[in-house]
Amino acid sequence: MTETIRPTFHGFEQIPLREYAERAYLDYSMYVVLDRALPFIGDGLKPVQRRIIFAMSELGLAAGAKPKKSARTVGDVIGKYHPHGDSACYEALVLMAQPFSYRYPLIEGQGNFGSPDDPKSFAAMRYTESKLTPIAEVLLGELGHGTVDWTPNFDGTLQEPTWMPARLPHLLLNGTTGIAVGMATDVPPHNLNEIVSACVRLLDDPEASVADLCEHVRGPDYPTTAEIITPLADLRAIYETGHGSVRARATFLKEGNNIVINALPYQVSPSKVIEQIAAQMRAKKLPWLEDIRDESDHLNPVRVVLITRSNRVDADQLMGHLFATTDLEKSFRVNLNIIGLDGRPQVKNLRMLLGEWLEFRTTTVTRRLNHRLEKVERRRHLLEGLLVAFLNLDEVIHIIRTEDEPRAALIARFALSEEQADYILDTRLKQLARLEEMKIRGEQDELDAERDRLMSTLASKAKLKKLIKDELLADAKKYGDARRSPLIAREAAQALDETELVASEPMTVVLSEKGWIRAAKGHDVDAASMSYRDGDSLLAAVRGRSTYQVAFLDSEGRSYSTATHTLPSARGNGEPLTGRFSPAPGASFVALASADNDARFVLASSHGYGFVTRFENLTGRQKAGKVMLNLSAGAKVLQPAHTADPKADRIVAVTSAGHLLAFALADLPELDKGKGNKIIEIPKAKLGTERVVAVAAVSPGSTLLVKSGQRTMSLSFKDLDEYIGARASRGGLLPRGWQKVDGLDVE
Repeated sequence: MTETIRPTFHGFEQIPLREYAERAYLDYSMYVVLDRALPFIGDGLKPVQRRIIFAMSELGLAAGAKPKKSARTVGDVIGKYHPHGDSACYEALVLMAQPFSYRYPLIEGQGNFGSPDDPKSFAAMRYTESKLTPIAEVLLGELGHGTVDWTPNFDGTLQEPTWMPARLPHLLLNGTTGIAVGMATDVPPHNLNEIVSACVRLLDDPEASVADLCEHVRGPDYPTTAEIITPLADLRAIYETGHGSVRARATFLKEGNNIVINALPYQVSPSKVIEQIAAQMRAKKLPWLEDIRDESDHLNPVRVVLITRSNRVDADQLMGHLFATTDLEKSFRVNLNIIGLDGRPQVKNLRMLLGEWLEFRTTTVTRRLNHRLEKVERRRHLLEGLLVAFLNLDEVIHIIRTEDEPRAALIARFALSEEQADYILDTRLKQLARLEEMKIRGEQDELDAERDRLMSTLASKAKLKKLIKDELLADAKKYGDARRSPLIAREAAQALDETELVASEPMTVVLSEKGWIRAAKGHDVDAASMSYRDGDSLLAAVRGRSTYQVAFLDSEGRSYSTATHTLPSARGNGEPLTGRFSPAPGASFVALASADNDARFVLASSHGYGFVTRFENLTGRQKAGKVMLNLSAGAKVLQPAHTADPKADRIVAVTSAGHLLAFALADLPELDKGKGNKIIEIPKAKLGTERVVAVAAVSPGSTLLVKSGQRTMSLSFKDLDEYIGARASRGGLLPRGWQKVDGLDVE
């Protein structure tokens, strides 16, 4: 039997693949969350931002210094502290220098650092220069005062700060965004004065609620002057829960007939907004606008001019539509997901966030005071030894000159510490001789007073709190500014109905025998004299307005509708209706109507049945249409008759045999759809040869035109009296020679 040989692995850990994959994924997740995507509550910075600021301070690029090439900074950052791509590092640097991206920029850039129109249009780092802004001192000022922990860099050759000793809650001032593994953060920027005021309130009243703090922090404050239109109650809910959304809206003003947009929401590109508006203009959805111009320059970073067609355009109504359909109104997500002092990410409300930052600040100030106290104590200790040396200068010099080990001899003779002895030996004799006892004692007194002051502050919570408050107020006075984003509660904008966007103009809609449709401006259009395609001719034409719908009836009694202003111009031959609608095979379009929704029409068939209906019933489903008029076998759809006054009008029906009947329109029922009631009697024996040619609604004062070939007979409202009869009766016979009627018209 052959023995199975199992390989052995020396120095390697053997674990199941599932366990290894789980551990690797969790390690990666924690790295992304803690070291890349989410900010630390203390300084509000991500690691790459912190390393850029620190590297620039190490290069001496303070606010008062001369700027250096950005490539120099990026090289130091990725070479010493952040071993990642140079382009990503440079982009992070640029972002902190863009005044339209950061509420309080930390870096001052010289050269092309992008524009609001295209934030990523910045020049390459070899062309730009940069240095820190004055407010960056808030992050760096206490770095060398024992306030932070230091950690080795990636290769262990240098030390870098674990965090920055921020004197202000930078996280809320400039905000941040980040996407980690399974979580994200979106912190909006805020106004420095408001945040400091809230911190002071919380220091004075540790029991202050979120509602109390919202008296100071009224809402986000973006770098742009666009309005924040989110209601105050919703803003308070965001600060209560730590998540929600903020809605911002562009501002505009009127200049003559034109509308000038002078502020856009945060991170909205003017060129994108212009393209969105231009797209609507090309689609003929903004007839109020004639043109749009971008007049932005250095003096006016945002100036988009909308040129209206007339001074009658309602600017508020037009802008309301644009707010709803473009990025002129934009919503921003808020998710206060922050890495707290415990090193764990958590969604925090405003009170938790400010309270935890004040705890961080208290620890930082305490460490700073203790660090200074240690330096004071050390200096006092050294001065005590120096005073001994001054009072015994000749003996000290003698010991230094004669003793082989003067350090040990000084310690033994004057009871000095090793540190004191080394300090005396390191002091130049010339300098020691110049020292005066009064100066030494004077410095000792100053140090004693400072020590007492430091110890008193450290021993008293009230004094420590007052020191923090005073420093916050001093920084607010130095760096604070007025709010940029006004808070104005408004309802979210609603897009206008398509008909409201169309200029109301008289239109004539023309339908040809073969189903081609077009629309001409005006009501004085001679549809019969228009040009048609070969073999085609006029079927019917109706007068309406560009804001109306137009409805079409096919040979099976189905109704289809579309907006009049979307029809092609009458300058050409139009377009086939089959391109817009899908009638049943074999069906053709035979009639049309156009009016406002409340207008009444008489729908009738050639067999003499019909009803009154509102025009709105003819509209609705567009592609497939809807059944409107039920037809008996062999019946055809007649052109709908528009009624001006259903209570006073008379309905007139005429047959191909010359029978004409008039009766009160009120005798005909109003239905949504169906076959209707009998309008005029046609004997069953004559249904194959006699049919209803047309129906018309005649108002008092109007005239009925009876057409027969090239001839037209006019009948006034009074003349119709001799043809009045009961609905569904046979009616009166027209005079001889007028018994072959082609149609009816009303004028």
